[in-house]
Amino acid sequence: MITDPEAYLNYFRSIHRRTLRDIEALPSPAEGWEPPVGEGEKGWGIARIVYHISESRIYFASAYCGKGWRYDWDAPSTEHQSDWVPALEASAAEFQKRIEGTPRDWLDRRIKMIDTDGTLSGWRILMMLLEHEVHHRSQIDTYAGLEGWDVPQIYDRTREQIDELQDKQTL
Repeated sequence: MITDPEAYLNYFRSIHRRTLRDIEALPSPAEGWEPPVGEGEKGWGIARIVYHISESRIYFASAYCGKGWRYDWDAPSTEHQSDWVPALEASAAEFQKRIEGTPRDWLDRRIKMIDTDGTLSGWRILMMLLEHEVHHRSQIDTYAGLEGWDVPQIYDRTREQIDELQDKQTL
């Protein structure tokens, strides 16, 4: 359960580590890979998605900190595959810097949405960031799988391994 900003950041760091793991596993052809069709976000290649993950962390931090729903941070370039991990690391550091030390009650305070008169609690905005990142990480993993590239197991075990283990467990 997320009870304070530091507990949230601990969970964020675990999501970040898995994102890095999956990005680091991509082979060199991933650098220029783009979907065969699509316009706008549907046509983004892997490099652009990595950029979007990096910039969006700060977008959600801006909203959470009461500064509006803004892309107000210049994310590092992700043009080359060698830029991907440093860009993600830089955005993780900036995100943590913005969230660290914020008051606990910010998790419950209401924040106006960008596109409606509705509001969301601070904790929900922080969870939206995690859902957003996992969504795009899974998008990249799906593209990798379709290309026949190895995709890391999320918990270091396959479905087949679970089949073998479940009969051996003691309850």
